[in-house]
Amino acid sequence: MSESERAPVGIDPRTPNVARMYDYYLGGKDNYAADREAAEKVIALLPQITGIARANRAFLGRAVRHLTGLGVRQFLDIGAGLPTQENVHQVAQRHAPGARVVYADHDPVVLVHARALLANNAGTHVVQGDLRDPGAVFEAAADHLDLDRPVAVILCAILHFLPDDAEAERVVAAIRSRLVPGGALVISHGFKGDFADDKMGEAQRAYSQTAGQLTPRSRQAIAGYFGDLALEEPGLVHVQAWRPDTPVEVDPATPGFLGAVGVAR
Repeated sequence: MSESERAPVGIDPRTPNVARMYDYYLGGKDNYAADREAAEKVIALLPQITGIARANRAFLGRAVRHLTGLGVRQFLDIGAGLPTQENVHQVAQRHAPGARVVYADHDPVVLVHARALLANNAGTHVVQGDLRDPGAVFEAAADHLDLDRPVAVILCAILHFLPDDAEAERVVAAIRSRLVPGGALVISHGFKGDFADDKMGEAQRAYSQTAGQLTPRSRQAIAGYFGDLALEEPGLVHVQAWRPDTPVEVDPATPGFLGAVGVAR
């Protein structure tokens, strides 16, 4: 997409954007030269990042499919990013016709694209909402979801853009408090893993030039986000090791750059 094409009013295509960078990692076309340049800087430092992004998308699909099998019919995807292949609503409605999905994001680029794509899907809605204000997100979602019934809240590759640990804990605690019995929490989060300090530091600096600051956290911190919720098997694991469709050669007990977990009940 060139800078002169389809840039929504108020959007500066010259400034890198996290959602558009992620779209680029996934092989999408909704990104600008500035996004590609910033993304390529990260790729040069962390060549695994494109594979990680695609593995995260695949995990999301498996998690949604699993939750529909448990009877969940409502999904709230916070910080959803740009529409791409195998979105939450596509997976949920394929396995559970009639499933309702709300995407929440504060990025105007995401809102414009998502609303255009989903205009004809009556069971899917897009609302403006900031992860840092979960109460407002749930209030907006209440127009489309029955919050007295189980809802799966999805926080995929978003919490590591909250640099303050206390704020991240507060946000997730507020979200957990809104879940009713049968509800679920799905999280994938940046984890330092085996990356060298200098490489991770350079990648963080590259992201700091965009709309977000990347803050990988420890396994203990990520596990703490689930509070007293019961982790679905196999627990907190490498993104590729969470209920894979085919065998994978990773240690399921050791998260890689993304630790990914589905939690229900």
